[in-house]
Amino acid sequence: MPTPKPITIALAGLLSLAVAMGIGRFAFTPLLPMMLHDAVVDLPTASWLATANYLGYWLGAMGCALQPWVWKRWRITTPLAHTLAVRIGLIATVLLTLGMALQSPALWPLWRLLAGIASALVFVYTSGWCLARLTALGAPAMAGIIFVGPGLGITVSGLAASAMVAGGWHASSGWAVFGVLAIVLTTITWPHLRGVVSVPAQQQSSASGQGGASMALFTLAYGLAGFGYIITATFLPVIARQALPGSSIWLDLFWPVFGLGVAAGALITVRLPVHWDRRHLLMACYAMQALGVLLSVWLPSLVGFALGSLLLGLPFTAITLFAMQEARRLRPHGASAFIGLLTAAYGLGQIAGPPLVALLLARSTTPRAGFAWSLDIAAGALLVGVAIYAGLVRRHPLAEMPVDAAVARLR
Repeated sequence: MPTPKPITIALAGLLSLAVAMGIGRFAFTPLLPMMLHDAVVDLPTASWLATANYLGYWLGAMGCALQPWVWKRWRITTPLAHTLAVRIGLIATVLLTLGMALQSPALWPLWRLLAGIASALVFVYTSGWCLARLTALGAPAMAGIIFVGPGLGITVSGLAASAMVAGGWHASSGWAVFGVLAIVLTTITWPHLRGVVSVPAQQQSSASGQGGASMALFTLAYGLAGFGYIITATFLPVIARQALPGSSIWLDLFWPVFGLGVAAGALITVRLPVHWDRRHLLMACYAMQALGVLLSVWLPSLVGFALGSLLLGLPFTAITLFAMQEARRLRPHGASAFIGLLTAAYGLGQIAGPPLVALLLARSTTPRAGFAWSLDIAAGALLVGVAIYAGLVRRHPLAEMPVDAAVARLR
């Protein structure tokens, strides 16, 4: 079998994440206004449906963190486990997306829970598989292309939902269309999900010099990113409608703008020097997202929402990529398990977002006031994350490690 080109691996990862994240997780956001219009859900119910998905994401991530024990017990080799998990996750995403098109609201929480589990499987194992394959092929910088996938999926689903709203479609039809799109993308990706690599010998040790407290702080900071963006990412079209009453087409285009920002941010990461301290980059990304979140409160206008959506999206997958690269630097051996732990922390942050919104909406005089309060708290969480990374940089400066060694571990 011929060795695949790096671009083939990167595009396979891109399409996998487009299905699992852009459709399996985030198609709910642009379809939520349609579901509210159809009166099949209300805002509190929508919050709990989102929570079910984020809980599933956390459960899936925890399963990935425990993966070495699971695969050993089931006698499945680790190389086979990665591509097997991705394939299972993609199939599940297709079926569960189509399931949301059925008129069975009692089952929707279960479908969203399982969709969260599936998306975590695809994300963790696609990331680990692609990063390892690209490193082995001498093209680690192309990793940024993989994370264009969520932005691509968000943009396409957002634009499609905007067209559906303009055409007066029902939400069930929207879910069916996204299910078919997931089938098409999965079919394209499927033949390329093969091939394995082992961790290079120079990466077998994990002598990072950082203790458990520092690792816990890094995990906490990454978890705060999950909480910081999720309120906007779940309710952006609804928040825009509360702040800008009317029928402007822009109300449905803020979500695709977010998706374009996600894709553009991922491509920008390809051009960044690999030896830059990823913690500094994470600090910049968190600050950018905090500003994006606050703009919808400080500047509730078309310009404010458009710019805020873009600033929220640009660092979205960049944060994930930088954190995964830092995880590989800190734990080169067994990085997938650590990535699973980080993803679980991120998932906990996401789980906390929608219930907070439901609580504050119930205690606010207007939905707009409840959303504003929620967004202020979210932005504050991101700024706490900036402070944590600053403390870690101060305690463990990258300069303590030879530059060549730092670059090798990032790769």
